[in-house]
Amino acid sequence: GKLQAKAAIRDVGRVLQMPYGQVDRISKMIPANPANPVTLQEALDTEPRLREERANDPDVARLIETALKLEGLYRHASTHAAGVVIGDRALDELVPLYRDPRSDMPVTQFSMKYAEAAGLVKFDFLGLKTLTVLDRAKDLLAKRGIKIDYAKVPLDDPAVFDLLSTGNTIGVFQLESSGMRDMLRKMRPDAFEDIIAIVALYRPGPMENIPTYIRRKHGEEAPDYLHPKLTSVLKETYGVIIYQEQVMEIARTLAGYSLGDADLLRRAMGKKIQAEMDQQRAIFAKGAKENGITQKDASHIFDLVAKFANYGFNKSHAAAYALVSYHTAYLKANYPVEFMAASMSLDLNNTDKLNIFRQDLERMKIPVHPPCLNHSEVEFSVEFEGDKGAVRYALAAVKNVGREAMAGMVAERTENGPYKDLFDFAHRLNPRHMNKRQAENLARAGGFDTLHGDRAQVFAAIEMLLKQAQQSEEERGSGQVNLFGGAAEVAVAKPTLPTVARWSATEKLKQEFDAVGFYLSGHPLDAWAKTLDKAGVRSSVSYLAGLGAAESAATLAGTLMAKRELRTRKGKPLAFVQLSDSSGAFEVTMFSETLDRYRDILVVGQSLVLKVTGNLDNEQPRLTVQSLQRLEALAANITDGVRIFVDDDKPLKEVASILKAGGRGRGRVALVLNMERDAREVEIDLSSSCNISPEVRDALKSVSGVVDVHDI
Repeated sequence: GKLQAKAAIRDVGRVLQMPYGQVDRISKMIPANPANPVTLQEALDTEPRLREERANDPDVARLIETALKLEGLYRHASTHAAGVVIGDRALDELVPLYRDPRSDMPVTQFSMKYAEAAGLVKFDFLGLKTLTVLDRAKDLLAKRGIKIDYAKVPLDDPAVFDLLSTGNTIGVFQLESSGMRDMLRKMRPDAFEDIIAIVALYRPGPMENIPTYIRRKHGEEAPDYLHPKLTSVLKETYGVIIYQEQVMEIARTLAGYSLGDADLLRRAMGKKIQAEMDQQRAIFAKGAKENGITQKDASHIFDLVAKFANYGFNKSHAAAYALVSYHTAYLKANYPVEFMAASMSLDLNNTDKLNIFRQDLERMKIPVHPPCLNHSEVEFSVEFEGDKGAVRYALAAVKNVGREAMAGMVAERTENGPYKDLFDFAHRLNPRHMNKRQAENLARAGGFDTLHGDRAQVFAAIEMLLKQAQQSEEERGSGQVNLFGGAAEVAVAKPTLPTVARWSATEKLKQEFDAVGFYLSGHPLDAWAKTLDKAGVRSSVSYLAGLGAAESAATLAGTLMAKRELRTRKGKPLAFVQLSDSSGAFEVTMFSETLDRYRDILVVGQSLVLKVTGNLDNEQPRLTVQSLQRLEALAANITDGVRIFVDDDKPLKEVASILKAGGRGRGRVALVLNMERDAREVEIDLSSSCNISPEVRDALKSVSGVVDVHDI
């Protein structure tokens, strides 16, 4: 790495033993521009305060003069993350080498520029996570007997272009940002060349040409090829210069450049060195004149090409990226279940990304089955019933369970068959592979549901099950035999599971959220669907999808997931609040007045109804809360009544007492009794109407034995 202006000032100041505060102040006078770092001389030319400091303080003058001499020198050795150089003989015969202590590979002592001058060719080998996604999807398809060869995938599949044109590109390489999806919907690509252009255009600089490209593609504007001779060069991009190769072809076509000279022109334009630009302009004008092009036209075209060349993208690079984009889009369009499972496996520990994938699966109407000890794999897998596919949630994606522990359980299941019940699991578990926290999180996520359906009871039994696992392991290790001899396995008596109240639906979802990172089997707002519909509440996904630059208002509902309070520069409180509804997660901003008014109800897990205004700011949604209230308070005014779900008659007396204390009202009440033996439910309407206030609803939900309370 080379010494840049700020670093040179700081290093020299340290050597000169100048006060840190003084050196820091001088350093901060140098403008920061990471994309195009300012030199110390440029800073002196443009920053009067820096010149004043140098003129008034001999120590600062010495600091700056020394830094000017050192700027640009190599500060330390660094290795290119992906650069590999290739020569026509042993490298130590061509360039000096040294051994990087952090690597086993030798490294050239020459920088990229000088290594090239010494006759070496440099290649960048970039590791790409998406290639692993493609490979895993291929393996999942092979398990269904479907063989796919990406080299033979047709590049004109209508399903791919339909997918791209709708902007449904979550998980598609390079094409999944909100801005990119919006661009795809406007462009409606219908050829592979469009994808190449998209990859090259969607970057700072070229982005300003996107509207022109789209208008010309759809025939709303005539292409401008700059000169008739350039039609063949610019036809595929509708007259918009996109690629560096087009710069080189323009030079060859109009001014007779050789390939090598055209590459020198491209480099000169990219560097913007005035002396080189003036030299190239003269060469270009001379060659163009020999081809019958006027000096005026040649100069105009040279200026247009020079403007582009500053940010032009290499088409061969864009094509390579576009091919990976196409292959991922091909999988999503034709084999969405395998593609999504493979994509999710590469983001096992990123719950935010997993939730985005889950929402996308929901949009595609592809079920996500919960984690399961008897059906899940370590990573995400697929399950099919006929033509209907589903993604099975990965065991290792549950929070804090550990990949190695899950791999051990899956290996045991593969070798000795499915687990029969909780005690069979405990008997076969290696206790060194799982601790209490891991087992509890599996229970909260529903991992034991096929062995025992009551999550609260499983959660309460974890410590007992782990003790049983330890006992079984000790007995196996001691070589004990049973009474009848021969068998090494010892039959262990099944203890009784602890008796605890079932988790209510709300509590079950809360525990699942804590273990998975989002709501998987349902959402707390599901029970309020009719109330939300009556109140005109919109889903967050539909509202966010329609946001633009102009401000719009909406009523949203969400369960509070997290809150972060800050202070503005003026010292006023400000909060960023994260919520989720059944369609996805969203964030709102609350300013001081609103925050002070509603702070008491901003509790994690609380469901709220919010009136918001929002718009897009730099393609990011910005939502501001105008007012909010507890969802229960809204429901009290508009609900027709409630259904109270119970497992038996034990809670009925307490339920009746709460309803009586609440008084009469207009709310209908129905009791729904779960008849486990007959696998059915019985619903009984109460004869009197009751007051279903937020307090009454909260009290009903807290009754032991009440499974859930839903709106009618």
